Amino acid sequence: MRQCDMCTSHHVASKALHKLPQQWNKDVTRSCLVKLLLSFVLFLPMSLMLTTAARADGESPIAVIYPDIGAPYRDIFTEIVSGIEDNTEVQVATYPVSSGTNIAALKSSLASQHTKVVIALGRQGLNTAELLNKQVRIVVGGVLTVTDNGFDGLPVISLAPDPALLFVRMKLLMPAMKRVFVVYDPSFNSWLIRLAESAAHAQGLELVAYKAQNLRMAMRYYQKIFSEADGRSDTLWLPQDPTTVEDSSVLPLVLQNSWNNNLAVFASNFGYVRRGVLFSLYPNNTGLGKSLVSLATEILNSGDYGKHGLMPLRDVQSAVNSRTANHLGINLNRLQSFNKIFPDQ
Repeated sequence: MRQCDMCTSHHVASKALHKLPQQWNKDVTRSCLVKLLLSFVLFLPMSLMLTTAARADGESPIAVIYPDIGAPYRDIFTEIVSGIEDNTEVQVATYPVSSGTNIAALKSSLASQHTKVVIALGRQGLNTAELLNKQVRIVVGGVLTVTDNGFDGLPVISLAPDPALLFVRMKLLMPAMKRVFVVYDPSFNSWLIRLAESAAHAQGLELVAYKAQNLRMAMRYYQKIFSEADGRSDTLWLPQDPTTVEDSSVLPLVLQNSWNNNLAVFASNFGYVRRGVLFSLYPNNTGLGKSLVSLATEILNSGDYGKHGLMPLRDVQSAVNSRTANHLGINLNRLQSFNKIFPDQ
């Protein structure tokens, strides 16, 4: 291992003192030593200041803008940023932003850092990125959709888990599964249902998807599903959908009827597992950071967008409800591969 500068200088000074003629008196020797040490001490802070200045003035080709919010949500973005910083060799600048952020100052800072790509996290990060110079490339993460911002042509990793991963996990728990029901708002989740149709076909499943533009339509379709579904081979998927998957009315209805009909329900929302849904997939935040910085690095290397458009989340963790699994007759040994088991064990 290379010696530090302080250790190297101390070694050189010791050798020089050892070679001093013996006839020199102790006062001269002591005086020389003091002068040498003083010169070294005076030099050391200047070295550190130069190093610090170089870092401060260095380029940051990748920057991250994320919502300036309090815990616990801030911890989520901190984990994503950590995943970004740990998986790139280039300098990364980070900027917490809010509705009151000085956009002119942010633009100036990005320009001075020679930033080429900005990773925008969360809705606030996305809104801020929309105001930046067009010369800066944008990668988006930590949002469900971007269609209302006109960012659908950019690389965007959604918080919606990939349906293919959901279906694979459900089949591991219930190998007899043949059909998946889902109720969705087409204005919000059409892109996800297209992916789900392809995933279902690839896995030999039938996807029965009902479009609902409002809560009343959604409730009618859920009643239809519960009257037709066969718990031995059918399942119900609850995507993240503000219209058709509503906490106060839809979820209690689904939980009660699925329990009564022994129908397996899986979701894209972590919190629903604690309330009784069989399982869900949810973001692996550091993994998501790694994927986002991979997209940013591709842009840096090529100078243009490679992968783009809305992409589902593939960096996931899993949670399962053992009480629900036991009620459905699912072998509990199959639950050991999940990251989180409810009720808490």
